[in-house]
Amino acid sequence: MPSGVYVIGGGGHAKVVVSSLQDMGVSVLGIWDDDAGKWGRSLLGVPIIGGLDGARQYAGEAKFVLAIGDNETRRALAERLADFEWATVVHPTAYLHSSVEVGPGTVVFAGAVVQPGVGIGRHCIINTGATVDHDCQIGDFTHLAPGVNLAGGVVVESRAMLGVGAAVVPGVRIGEGAVVGAGSVVIGDVDPGDTVAGVPARPLHK
Repeated sequence: MPSGVYVIGGGGHAKVVVSSLQDMGVSVLGIWDDDAGKWGRSLLGVPIIGGLDGARQYAGEAKFVLAIGDNETRRALAERLADFEWATVVHPTAYLHSSVEVGPGTVVFAGAVVQPGVGIGRHCIINTGATVDHDCQIGDFTHLAPGVNLAGGVVVESRAMLGVGAAVVPGVRIGEGAVVGAGSVVIGDVDPGDTVAGVPARPLHK
C-alpha cells in the first residue's frame, strides 16, 4: 500500500498544505484536481496526476487531505468523497496543547497557537500565525485566516470564515456560515449567515 498522503486541490492553498506535509516529513504521493489544465504540472515537486475520480482507486490504501480554501467547496468535496480516509496536518512549528482535540482533515499551519481546552472540528483551516485561546470551540469546515486571534471561550460555528487579522473578544459566538471581514474586531455575537466588518465589527448584509 502507498505510504504517505494524497492532496486534493492544486491551487495556491495546496502549496501551503504540501509544504506543511513536507516539513512534517510526510511523503506527498500526488495531487488530484478536476481542472484538466493543471494535469501534468507540479506543485513544489509534487505531480498533479489527474481528476478526483482517479483518486478513488486509492481510497482504501492511502490518506487524503483537502487543500481547498473555500469552506463550501471543501464541505461539498468531503461529502462527495465520504469513503476517503482523511489525514490531519499540523505544521511542526505550530503549538497545540496536549488537551486540544482536532478532527480529521483539519490543517494547522506554521506559527499557529492553540491553547488548552480547544476543540477543532473536521476539515478546518487554522491558517498561518492564527491564535486560538483556551476553551474555544471551532466547528466543522471553518477557516481562520492568517493572523486571526480568538480570545478565550469563543465559539465559531460550522462553515464560518474569519478574514486575515480578525480579532474576537472572549465568549463571543460566530454563527454558522458567518463571514468576518479582514482586520475586524468582533465584540459581540455574529448571527448565522451574517457578514460583519469594521472596528468594532458591524453587519453588512445577510
